[in-house]
Amino acid sequence: MQAKLKSELSIIIDSILPLVQKPGRYTGGELNSIVKDWGSIPTRVALAFPDIYDLGLPNLGLAILYDLLNKRPDVLAERCYAPWLDMEDQMIKHSIPLFSLETRHPLSEFNIIGFSLPYEMLFTNVLNMLHLANVPLFAKERNDLHPLVIAGGHAAYNPEPMHAFFDAFVIGEGEEVLLEIVNTYQAWKTSSMNRPELLQNLAAIAGVYVPSLYHVNYMPDGRVESISSQHPNASLPVTKRIVGKLPPPVTNLIVPYIEIVHDRVAIEIMRGCTRGCRFCHAGMINRPVRERPVDEIMAAVDVALKTTGHQEVALLSLSSSDYSHIQELVDKLSERYASEHLVISLPSLRIESFSVDIMDRLKGSRLGGFTLAPEAATDRMREIINKPVSTEQLLETARAIYNRGWTTIKLYFMIGHPSETMEDVQAIIDLCKQVHQVGRSIVGGRAKVHAGVSTFVPKAHTPFQWTSCDDPGNVLEKQKLLRSGLRNPNIKLSWTDPKDTQMEAWLSRGDRRLSNVIFDAWKTGAKFDAWQDQDHHSKWLAAFTTNGLDPAFYALRERALDEVLPWSHINSGVHPRYLQTEYKWSRKRKLREDCREKCFACGIMPNYNSLYQPNWYCPPPPKSSWRVREKQHESTDQL
Repeated sequence: MQAKLKSELSIIIDSILPLVQKPGRYTGGELNSIVKDWGSIPTRVALAFPDIYDLGLPNLGLAILYDLLNKRPDVLAERCYAPWLDMEDQMIKHSIPLFSLETRHPLSEFNIIGFSLPYEMLFTNVLNMLHLANVPLFAKERNDLHPLVIAGGHAAYNPEPMHAFFDAFVIGEGEEVLLEIVNTYQAWKTSSMNRPELLQNLAAIAGVYVPSLYHVNYMPDGRVESISSQHPNASLPVTKRIVGKLPPPVTNLIVPYIEIVHDRVAIEIMRGCTRGCRFCHAGMINRPVRERPVDEIMAAVDVALKTTGHQEVALLSLSSSDYSHIQELVDKLSERYASEHLVISLPSLRIESFSVDIMDRLKGSRLGGFTLAPEAATDRMREIINKPVSTEQLLETARAIYNRGWTTIKLYFMIGHPSETMEDVQAIIDLCKQVHQVGRSIVGGRAKVHAGVSTFVPKAHTPFQWTSCDDPGNVLEKQKLLRSGLRNPNIKLSWTDPKDTQMEAWLSRGDRRLSNVIFDAWKTGAKFDAWQDQDHHSKWLAAFTTNGLDPAFYALRERALDEVLPWSHINSGVHPRYLQTEYKWSRKRKLREDCREKCFACGIMPNYNSLYQPNWYCPPPPKSSWRVREKQHESTDQL
C-alpha cells in the first residue's frame, strides 16, 4: 500500500514539474546522488537546506554529512531543499507533502530531519518546510511517531530564537556528533523509552543542546537573568564539538542538471583562522586551525575531477593564503593539470603581493575579478576591528593585480562598525577611487572596481557581541554618501538594505521570546527573507508588536560586559574573558597579532588539549603559561 501511494505521489509530482520555472530543482537522479533501498534500511535521515536547490546543493557542510551517513549500511541519507514559490503553490494545490529528492518520500516518514542553518535569514524557511512536510512546527507538539528534528551550522551558535522548533541543536562541527546522534536514536527506537527520554539521552552527547531541558528567567527590563539546567544530562555550558583531525574530503560530489551558484569541485584545505578580526563570527567559532596535508588534497582533486567531470576546483578556507603549504599546493596543481585547462580558485586571500603571485600561477584564474576584503578604509577603523592592512599595502596589491592582467578588482567593505564616523565612510570612497586610478594608469579604460559594502551586525561569540548595531538612519546617510561619491561608470557599488540588517540583528542576537515573533512573521507570509525581492519588513514589525517586544532592544542596545547574554550557556571554545579583552582593546585601538605562532590564551587549547593533533596550527601552551595569560586578561579588565 505504501509503495502504491508513493508511486501515485511521483506521478503527481511529474505532472506539475512542467508548470514551474526550474523542474531540475525537484527531479533528483543527479550523478553521484545515492539511492538506497528504503525498505531495508532501518534509519532514514533527511538532510534539509532551508533555501532553494541552486544555493543548497553546493553547500559543502551538507555534502560532507550526506557522504558520511550514506557510508553506513544501516543508514540512508536523502536531501530536501526549500521549494521556490511557484513549486510551493503547486504542492499546496495538489496536496503534495514536502519530499526528498532521492526517493520522493515525504519528510514526515523519515526518522530524523537535520536542518543546516548557515545564516539567520533562513529561519522562516525552516518553519515553512516543516509546515509543507506536515510535521508539527513546535517541538513540544511532536510525539514518538514524529521525526526527530535537529539543526546545526553557524546560526546555531545562538540557538535561542529557534529553540521552540527544534528538538536538539548540534553546536560545532557535525562529522562525529551526527553519527552519535544516529546511534542514540537507534538505541531508543529499539527500546521502550518515550520521546522525552530520547531527548535526555541526546543531551548527554558532547556538543548537543536540547532546549527543552533548560529554563530561562528574565528581568523586568527584558534582559536575561539566568539560564539553568533542568536535567543532569543538560550540561552548563554546552561546549562546541570539534573534530581533532579533518576527515578525508568528499570526492563524489553531486553534479546537478541545472546551473547552480557554485558548479565546481570544492575541497576544504584548512579549517579555522588565526587572524582575529573582531567582527568575524566564523573566525572565532571555527578555531583551532587544522590543515590537510598537500598529498591528501592532491589525491582528492584527482578523484573528484574523475567522478564529477568538473573543470573548476575551489580550494576553500577562511583565509586560503594562510594555508602553510599553499605555494607547494598551487605549484603541484598547476604542474599536474597544465594541459587540461583546469580553473583553480582560491577565495579569501590576504591583501599582499604574495596572494597575487599565487593567483598568477593558477590557470584560468582571470575569468573573474580579483577579490580583496579591506573591510575598512582608515587606520583608526582598522585598529578597532583588528584588520591591520594599510592603504599603501592595499594600493601596492592593486597595482600588482592590474599589472598581471586583471581588469576588475572587487573590494569588500563594512560600514556601521563601532565608533565609525562619516569621515571613515568618505575614506571608503577615496580608497575606491585610488584603486581605480591605479588601474587606469596600468590598463586604461578597462580598469573597473566593484565595491561591495555590507552593514555590520554584532554576532554572538565575537569581541563585538556587546556592542550595538548602527542606527538605521545613520546607515542610510552613510549609504547616501557612498552612492553620491562613487558615481562612476567604472566603479560599481552594492550595499545592504538597512531593513535586512536590522532583521539579521534581531535573529542573531535574540532570546527565546523571538520564537513567537518568528512564528507570527511566518504565519503572516514571511519567508525567503534573504531575497531582495521578498520584502516582509512590515510583517516582522507587526510580529514584534503582537508579542509586546521592541526590535530596538535586540538591535540597538549596547550590552554590559557582565550581562547574561541569551547565548551565555553556549561555549564556542573561546573564553568570554578573552573576548572581553579584545572588546576593550578595540576601544583603545589596540591591535592583536596573528596567533598562529604565539598563543594569546583565547581558551581553545584548555578546552581541547585531549584532541590536539600535529596538524593544529595553534601552539599548545603549557597549562601554567595559559594561566599566566589568563591573569593578564584579568588585569586588562581595568583598561
